[in-house]
Amino acid sequence: MGASFGTEDNLLNFNRSSPSDHGKAVLNLVFQAAELFSGMEEQVRETEARSQSISKDAAEKVKLAGKRAEAAERAQREVINETGRKLQDASNALKNAQARIEAAEDQLTALEFRAQSAEVQLHDAKQALLLVEEAIRKRLLSENSPSFEKQDGFRIEG
Repeated sequence: MGASFGTEDNLLNFNRSSPSDHGKAVLNLVFQAAELFSGMEEQVRETEARSQSISKDAAEKVKLAGKRAEAAERAQREVINETGRKLQDASNALKNAQARIEAAEDQLTALEFRAQSAEVQLHDAKQALLLVEEAIRKRLLSENSPSFEKQDGFRIEG
């Protein structure tokens, strides 16, 4: 052929040749261009398919990340709510314990007053008992004394 597609620098070489050779060369160039465009279209389709696949994977990952974020937020809210409930329960338990302590302290104070009152009463009772005892001794001693007279008029000397 007079015209050829050179491999060096992808240049076309046109020599003086017949018009039918030019037609063949042009037709050959058209076929080569069609093959080149087909190859480019195939590359574009493959690139587009890869892009769509990557885009789909990325969208799925974003969707999954969104679900994970929502789940984490729900879990965080649950933990916060549970912690709030536990703090409220602990606060109520503390208030109840403080009230019981105050009631116990009041009871202790009342018992201390009763104990002091009982001690005073015991002391008074001991004093009264001592006085009664003393009176009984005096009475007994005075009855047993030599100057005691019996009802029948006799005196007993001791």
